[in-house]
Amino acid sequence: MAASVRDVAAAAGVSVGTVSNVLNRPHKVSADTVERVTQAIERLGFVRNDAARQLRVGRSRSIGLIVLDTANPFFAAVARGAEARADEAGMSVLLGNADEDAEREGRYLELFREQRVNGVLITPTTEDVARLARLRDAGTPVVLVDREMPGAGFDSVSVDDVEGGYVAAAHLLAGGRRRIAFIAGPLSIRQVSDRLEGARRAVEETPGATIEVWECPSLTVLAGRSAATSLLERRPSERPDAVFAANDLLAVGAIQALAIMAGVRIPDDIAVIGYDDIDFAAATVVPLSSVRQPASVIGYTAVDLLLAQLEDPQGVRERNVRFRPELVVRASTGG
Repeated sequence: MAASVRDVAAAAGVSVGTVSNVLNRPHKVSADTVERVTQAIERLGFVRNDAARQLRVGRSRSIGLIVLDTANPFFAAVARGAEARADEAGMSVLLGNADEDAEREGRYLELFREQRVNGVLITPTTEDVARLARLRDAGTPVVLVDREMPGAGFDSVSVDDVEGGYVAAAHLLAGGRRRIAFIAGPLSIRQVSDRLEGARRAVEETPGATIEVWECPSLTVLAGRSAATSLLERRPSERPDAVFAANDLLAVGAIQALAIMAGVRIPDDIAVIGYDDIDFAAATVVPLSSVRQPASVIGYTAVDLLLAQLEDPQGVRERNVRFRPELVVRASTGG
């Protein structure tokens, strides 16, 4: 039979309330008492019943994190940063993969609500934040991750993707490229449309430069490979001389199609730049130039914002932390 709180209290020679304080508010208990209770817990193999605790206090010790795609290393790094900060606060992170699907995102929101998480960090799949607003208004703090929505009343942490798109395209243009193909994921994803907006601004400032958009159904390696394969159906003189991919996975797929499958010289014939600077961008067959986002810092900062809401529920809202993107030049653009 599993040990109970009463068993731990009897073994440690303290009250049930003292055991509860050691588990939930150890700062209120003397170090000697904490040590005695901890030893009793280990000796008896006691496991706290967090489900019952959640019913009593109304909250778990967990934070829900919903990202667009867990297969994307960028979001894996965001999750690592969030877990690091949550761990410092004695909490854990429950990860949900929306898979770029609004309905699936909604199911995770409902699940986290039922789990009574302390708050939700989310990269929304759409601009419709009605569900997030209802969750927030019901008392569950929400922080937007890698997204900013001015006027919506949510704290957020993001990178200036318009500037990032501008930086990427300006780098290609500065290298003499004039026919840019933007390989995009769904333009309904705000980060993708913002990066395109920035790239178009850079192109408009350069006489003779053009940009065409190849919208893909997803932000994956296979989607990037498919888009680049379509580009290769053109005669060499009609192909773009540069590819700006909306993320590094698309860029990796494009490099596979161009350099490995078709023998196109990168960057001599076509330069390629991605976005995110994921861990293996530098290890692709042609090391990939990219626009770096501080992914782990984004996750860490998002939890910081959430903890501030928990400490001061009536405090100032819509704090927007925005990082600046950083150009990382490698061989794929001639670096």
